Amino acid sequence: MALKTALITGAARGIGLATSKLLLGKGWQVAMLDRDRDELTKASDGLEGAMPFFCDVSIASDVDKTVPAILEAFGGLDAVVNNAGVAEFGPIDKTDFAMWRRVMETNLDGVFLVSQAVTPALKATRGSIVNIASISGLRASTLRVAYGTSKAAVIQLTKQQAAELGEFGIRANCVCPGPVRTKLAMAVHSQDIIDAYHDAIPLNRYGSEMEIAELIAFLCSDQASYVTGQIIAADGGFESTGVGLPALRS
Repeated sequence: MALKTALITGAARGIGLATSKLLLGKGWQVAMLDRDRDELTKASDGLEGAMPFFCDVSIASDVDKTVPAILEAFGGLDAVVNNAGVAEFGPIDKTDFAMWRRVMETNLDGVFLVSQAVTPALKATRGSIVNIASISGLRASTLRVAYGTSKAAVIQLTKQQAAELGEFGIRANCVCPGPVRTKLAMAVHSQDIIDAYHDAIPLNRYGSEMEIAELIAFLCSDQASYVTGQIIAADGGFESTGVGLPALRS
């Protein structure tokens, strides 16, 4: 049986790295893509079945050079996970256009560019696209005008992909993580922020990178062969509850 191959962007750390390791453990080959050369080199070192590719997904010429190199190395693609993203937060009146464009270039343009570049390969395998958005694309929050808008656009892009690529057997789904216990989040979230999130989330905790990776791996797999066009929040119930739950608990 031929090995399946996944391309994962933003694979040097966090959810991208966790997903890479999980798929490798399930017998996949993984093209690990990131623009942080040093971190990706360290992350991919010793991972059998993985190969690092250094690319900035927001630059069309980078994508156009890298995708053919991946196809040459692995012979094809069965899944692409568009995970690469940047987060810059600030109030609307302090969000200048340069910040807006930095966020959009990676979070939205990158998803479009990579997906478009790999579509011919996915047609050949009737493969899968999994886009990583955010709970911030489903519900508004303070300081996230650029970030939240970019992720909401990724949700709509996913639906477009499902509608237009389904006739070729390509499935497209979107995962919207809620608060996840990453090193970055724990470094910037004060105890008050952590407590507030716990109060607002029915499961009363942050998620883990591996919990998000498990959902991504399922959507990439043949077990999800009739699932497409879906927007799935992996958020401990955060999006479903809206407002008022913490007060009602007591």
